[in-house]
Amino acid sequence: MTGNTYSPSADAAGDGAADGTRGNGPTESNASIAAADNIRDLADIPAIEVITKAIVMLMSASAEKLGLAEGAAESDVDLDEARRLIHALAGLVDASRADLGIHAAPIRDGLKQLQLAFREASAYPDEPGEGPGEKYTGPVRDRRR
Repeated sequence: MTGNTYSPSADAAGDGAADGTRGNGPTESNASIAAADNIRDLADIPAIEVITKAIVMLMSASAEKLGLAEGAAESDVDLDEARRLIHALAGLVDASRADLGIHAAPIRDGLKQLQLAFREASAYPDEPGEGPGEKYTGPVRDRRR
C-alpha cells in the first residue's frame, strides 16, 4: 500500500526553524515526527498480525458491551451491540481458522466464553445454535450444567 508512510520535509525535520535557529527542544513538528516514527507501514505488517489484532479488538469490545470490564456499570451493558460484535468475531475466527495456528484454541475458548456470557446476560436467552456467532461455531453450551 502506498500513502501510509511519512517523510517529513526539511523544515518539519528540524533542519531550519522559521526564525533561523535550530532548536532541539520538543516542538509540535518534532512530536509529529516522533509519532510518525512509531507508525508502521501497513505493507510491512503480516496479515496474521492484522487478523489477531482485529480479533482482540472485537473480543475486548464485546466484553465491554457485556459489562465484563473492570468497574463496568449495569448501564454499560448493551446486548444488541454485543450480539453484533460477537457475530462479527465468530465470522472472522471461522474464516481465519487455518491461519491462527497455535492461537486458534485460546481464541475459540475466548469466543465461547463471550457467547456464554451473552446467553447468561440475556433475559430471554437464545436457543442453542441461535445465539450470536453460533451460525459459525455451532451450538454453544456450558459444560458445567
